[in-house]
Amino acid sequence: MKCPSCGNEDDKVVDSRAVREGRAVRRRRECTACGERYTTYESLETRPVVVIKRSGERVTYDRSKVILGVTKACEKRPVSLEEIETIVDRVEHRLATSGRREVPAETVGNYVMDHLYEVDDVAYVRFASVYHSFRSIDEFFDLLRGLRQERNGRR
Repeated sequence: MKCPSCGNEDDKVVDSRAVREGRAVRRRRECTACGERYTTYESLETRPVVVIKRSGERVTYDRSKVILGVTKACEKRPVSLEEIETIVDRVEHRLATSGRREVPAETVGNYVMDHLYEVDDVAYVRFASVYHSFRSIDEFFDLLRGLRQERNGRR
């Protein structure tokens, strides 16, 4: 691993810990030449998942797109970046354990909504409103009514 500061290839590991529910290792490293500290992540290499978009186009799953969508839904909400990472980790775990190499974009969106539902109602509704592309206000209100009924039923 090259130091991002000086390019030296000799470093020492200062700290290691499991992250992403044990599916990756975070390592704090220190360059032996300049003393710069930096973080690396090590994870299993997985088979790529292909997402089938509504148009029929096939694209490789892109974690950054999912993080961006969840982050936008969680703007100005009490949802930490760590919680967003956890949501995306769980979505990826579901994709990996499904055994499918191709999944419809709808499946990815539903997995995200399942996890957002448990974290924040407003973020869930924001994501759903973009994801479902509601054609009328009635469709949107139906989602809100269903959410309210389910939340009231839990109490």
